[in-house]
Amino acid sequence: MKTLVTRYDKKNIGGLPTIQFQGRIIVIQSKEEAKKAVDYLLSQKIIGIDTETKPVFKKGAGMNKVALLQVSTDDTCFLFRLNHIGFTDDLVRLMSDEKVIKVGLSLKDDFMQLNRRKAFTAGKYAELQTMVKEMGIADQSLQKLFANFFSKKISKSQQLSNWETDVLSESQKKYAATDAWACVKLYEEIQRLESTGYMLEIIPDPNAITPQQSGVQENNPTSNRMKDSKKTRRNDLSRRRIKPAI
Repeated sequence: MKTLVTRYDKKNIGGLPTIQFQGRIIVIQSKEEAKKAVDYLLSQKIIGIDTETKPVFKKGAGMNKVALLQVSTDDTCFLFRLNHIGFTDDLVRLMSDEKVIKVGLSLKDDFMQLNRRKAFTAGKYAELQTMVKEMGIADQSLQKLFANFFSKKISKSQQLSNWETDVLSESQKKYAATDAWACVKLYEEIQRLESTGYMLEIIPDPNAITPQQSGVQENNPTSNRMKDSKKTRRNDLSRRRIKPAI
């Protein structure tokens, strides 16, 4: 049975083997290509999505618009260069679709930024941050979650690169595709663990303020008891076994 932790120590990520997306990466630079890609993606059941924006290093400067939308299946990732083609009607059709599950992290932020290019209403989607929280996991970043679930490292070396460059480098393509693909893999693994069950090791929050530190006396005798959260139990000093849902 797989063991997860509530908080993954970032110091341990550096020693993990790095993983990258190994499937097809297709860069989309025209509206015609976008239509074909969207038609293909709408034939899938699950797709992972993420966005990239050219960073701003000047203090007080406004945030740039999303430059890249990456959408991945299990074996194919499309990189839509929004700074070249804009947020096309076909991309609106994709993001508004109510049948294909669109999986990602902090999707509301992605949707908000994409709406700066063209207004749309998000269709069917699954927020991984919400899903892992319901499992009792506190971490919210893709890198920590992937390390926790798969013991593999996702490199973030290209995160602050220029996503509006004329030609994306191979490193940028791999980085962008890996982030979107990783969302699919996490979603699939969460679904599997909900069926098989898993062990959850409770790691205390190192930044938590104790009653003694805050000057408040703890009078609640049940403050350290095990509580149910979606049939999971929490205890700062032990492991627990999460049984599959029936």
